Amino acid sequence: MGPTATGKTEMAMELADAFPLALINADSAQVYRGMDVGTAKPGPEVRRDYPHALMDFRDPAEPFSAGEFARAARTVAEEAFAAHRVPLLVGGTGLYFRAFAEGLADLPASDPAVRHRLQAEAEVQGWPALHRRLAETDPEAAARIHERDGQRILRALEVLEVTGRPLTDLQAEQGVAPITYPILRTALWLPREAIWERIEARFQQMLQAGLVAEAEALRAAGVPADSPALRAVGYRQALDYLNGRIDHDQLAEAGVVATRRLARRQLIWLRKTPDVTWFRADLEDERRALKERVEGFLGKHGWL
Repeated sequence: MGPTATGKTEMAMELADAFPLALINADSAQVYRGMDVGTAKPGPEVRRDYPHALMDFRDPAEPFSAGEFARAARTVAEEAFAAHRVPLLVGGTGLYFRAFAEGLADLPASDPAVRHRLQAEAEVQGWPALHRRLAETDPEAAARIHERDGQRILRALEVLEVTGRPLTDLQAEQGVAPITYPILRTALWLPREAIWERIEARFQQMLQAGLVAEAEALRAAGVPADSPALRAVGYRQALDYLNGRIDHDQLAEAGVVATRRLARRQLIWLRKTPDVTWFRADLEDERRALKERVEGFLGKHGWL
């Protein structure tokens, strides 16, 4: 685990070279086909040598919930065990890790009519206003969600309208049961300045590699602008540029700012996750310590 731009893929490849592991993507944007540049998806050669299950397997026009991820990842994990390999989840989507390990409630499918109405209300009133509405009906969810995190506010209000029950209550019911086998939770980190520099450099590379063209192709293929895929960081800003809301210089700035905010949210989530061991990604002795920790964990459970 770890915030964006900390080198999780590279570390996973090192671990896969050393141990009998099967890599499983745990990034909510990398599950979608046609979203390569803006998600920093590993290239074809890397994925040939280091296959990532649950990557590039979903149509971006189709929402993909954490519950669906948990079920799919558990199926892949069982297949890995059957092949005498140990599953290694790699990504930055904290809810995916939680859903896989601890389970989640069964939530209703997305309702396009409700979503579009809530989206229209947000465009008039602003997301903070809808966040206040959420706080009146589901204060626990509102406390977890930033007042400008439109995607999560939208989903929480949508669930409330579709089911008549708060999202928090449904999630507490554990529609997906917790797993029973042991888990080792590790996370990569870097000093803030280093992450900030990496984020800026990577977003500039994305622009040069065709992020705007990729977003335009997704839109042309009929992917809704309010879909989780096109609400992802980077794509949302690219659509603002394509729609004339910002110019190219503003696009670069907006993308970097949004990605840094994402990194902050990921760090906050991870710091609240129990039993996580942190390793600094740019120090060789820390990377070596992570490998030793993995080796000890695999050996303890007879997986070497």
